[in-house]
Amino acid sequence: MNPRTSLTRYLIEQQRVHGRIPPELRLLIEVVARACKRIAISVNKGALGEVLGSAGSANVQGEVQKKLDLIANEVLIEANEWGGHLAAMASEEMDGIYAVPNRYPQGEYLLLFDPLDGSSNIDVNVSIGTIFSVLRRQNDDPLRIEPVAEADFLQAGAQQVAAGYCIYGPQTTLVLTVGNGVAMFTLEREQGSWVLTQDGVQIPEDTSEFAINMSNMRHWDAPVRRYIDDCLQGREGPRGKDFNMRWVASMVADVHRILSRGGVFLYPWDKREPHKPGKLRLLYEANPMGWIVEQAGGAASTGQQRILDVQPHTLHQRVSVILGSRNEVEHIVRCHQAFAATATPASPSSVIS
Repeated sequence: MNPRTSLTRYLIEQQRVHGRIPPELRLLIEVVARACKRIAISVNKGALGEVLGSAGSANVQGEVQKKLDLIANEVLIEANEWGGHLAAMASEEMDGIYAVPNRYPQGEYLLLFDPLDGSSNIDVNVSIGTIFSVLRRQNDDPLRIEPVAEADFLQAGAQQVAAGYCIYGPQTTLVLTVGNGVAMFTLEREQGSWVLTQDGVQIPEDTSEFAINMSNMRHWDAPVRRYIDDCLQGREGPRGKDFNMRWVASMVADVHRILSRGGVFLYPWDKREPHKPGKLRLLYEANPMGWIVEQAGGAASTGQQRILDVQPHTLHQRVSVILGSRNEVEHIVRCHQAFAATATPASPSSVIS
């Protein structure tokens, strides 16, 4: 690997040398990467830039928005507003879709994003990030111009053509897949350029580390409680080894750790909101992160099925998430299968939207 390979050079090689992406997708990814650099500047300023604290508003899910949530959302919209072949955008922070007023009414791509994942960590200087996903707009008749609609975004995660995240931590790192493995780029602040620092990222198949919010234990369904109980028993328990727990409360940070050294991340269905199949958003978080993890040799499941096979029904649909080291995810899935025969009406298997 050339340690000075830039993001642009990497994408050009993916386009011209390997023929894996068209030029329009390359340009879209570059625009998103530039937007992430702008967001990184705001994050780094912190209190000096007067960007900390609540914005005094709530998003479509009723969650209190931080100032940086809205700043990051606007940066991504403005950067892509005249995005050529981009047809529309959807964000975790917006109620509906944002149609791009470009000169290509038949824009080929759809951009989805969580502008600032881990908002609860903004004010305490803990790593946060931006997650994004790109879909190709389905168009049965290329000669017929139709306005983009919410239904265009309701594609299973397996249909993604690019996905990535940017983590704003001690280093600012961009992680990307275009369906041919996972690459990591580090922002060289002096030059303002993304430099390839790791290609062909691989998650170890086995792990002794899990990430979950233990304060919710009393609300979990039986398979998750059984799995965590087994892990906590350590060498003397059924797993025969000691486990460590990690939890940052920022999906980007927790998944980045898993990509770096292995592990498993769980944000399962719980009984506080039994009518909802999970907490995390399918389109903005679970699908892009699930695809990145799979491309790095890991696995991503709801406990009932592969995340990338879930068919979305709504723009802000939630889902249970279990992802990380392949063998550990498969073990957790088997825990769910073992309890499936005794599932109650309030279990996640009976919840579809």
